[in-house]
Amino acid sequence: MKNYRIRDYEVYSGKIKDHTKVKFAVLSDLHGLTFGVDNRDLIRSIRESRPDAVLVVGDMNVRSIPETLFTAEKLLLTLAMEYPVYYSLGNHEYKIAVSAECREQYFAYEAKLKKGGIHILRNKKEKVSFSHTDFWMHGLELPLEYYQKPKSPGLSRETVESLVGKPYEEGFHILLAHNPKYGSTYFDWGADLILSGHYHGGIVRFGEHHGLSCPQYLLFPPFCCGDFHRGEQTMLVSAGMGEHTIPIRIHNPRELLTVTLKPLEKNNATM
Repeated sequence: MKNYRIRDYEVYSGKIKDHTKVKFAVLSDLHGLTFGVDNRDLIRSIRESRPDAVLVVGDMNVRSIPETLFTAEKLLLTLAMEYPVYYSLGNHEYKIAVSAECREQYFAYEAKLKKGGIHILRNKKEKVSFSHTDFWMHGLELPLEYYQKPKSPGLSRETVESLVGKPYEEGFHILLAHNPKYGSTYFDWGADLILSGHYHGGIVRFGEHHGLSCPQYLLFPPFCCGDFHRGEQTMLVSAGMGEHTIPIRIHNPRELLTVTLKPLEKNNATM
């Protein structure tokens, strides 16, 4: 039986209105797995967390098995009947989208999700308000060269800006960015909250922030798993719900993330 843990985070920010809080459930790297019939167990866990929205950071399918798109489709359309869903692609969706053989399947999938009300953020942003706070959801979709194994090029802030613009608008800016390798650039870009996946918790995990490797075959990769901070900025990297490429997990449970955003109070000011 496949198991997962629910990892709860709290993030404090001066941009969150006083006496309010906003909660998101974060899905990453499902890779076509199911938890219970039609993912009923996973859906129940999300319902019990009572989020304001569901944020999806990619790799809901397996690129070599396009049929896994149907598993993701059924899950996401079910969630979209109850919550706003914002979805940024990972490398697996992207590879199907640019494949001559499979692109029609991907675009049929995307069309069904959009018809069901899901916000697909392919290098675009959308504004939404929760509890009197304005949020900007940005979805970063990197070209495949940034997923090369084991080496991929550096990513500059200017390149990110050319893809998704600058976070200049007033409000809380969330960046859905599948590949955590470029965490330093995401911080430089100016996101208040960065959500990533892709590394599957480091395959073999050493504590909350360190793992042995990742799908790009890097050893001890930075920004591997867990939470990272720069001032009031936060980056959360999910170990994901599934696995692929290296289908092994040691001391590294699958995980559903929840993140609760709260106002920055005086006793939180040094966090």
